[in-house]
Amino acid sequence: MTCFAARLKQLRNQRGLTQTEVAAAIGVTRSVVSLYENEMRQPSPEIIIALARLYGVTTDYLLCGNRRSFVDVSGLNEQEIAAIVNMVGLLRSKK
Repeated sequence: MTCFAARLKQLRNQRGLTQTEVAAAIGVTRSVVSLYENEMRQPSPEIIIALARLYGVTTDYLLCGNRRSFVDVSGLNEQEIAAIVNMVGLLRSKK
């Protein structure tokens, strides 16, 4: 499985979404999402952008150009963002 297909499936599962829910969010059918996840079809640039927005990651991450994922903190105040940063630091220190 290619990195792109694997990332799509992983992100969908991490967020507890069905293929039907993803399809509705990005404007395609469930079978098209399945084709993306099974490497039988490649999405258009517009769909890649929609997927990145849905999952809160960069298009670079989806396309496997970057191994780092991002957390969308828009809408959070500075104290909430600091709490997330501290939690990430704590989790990293346990490894």
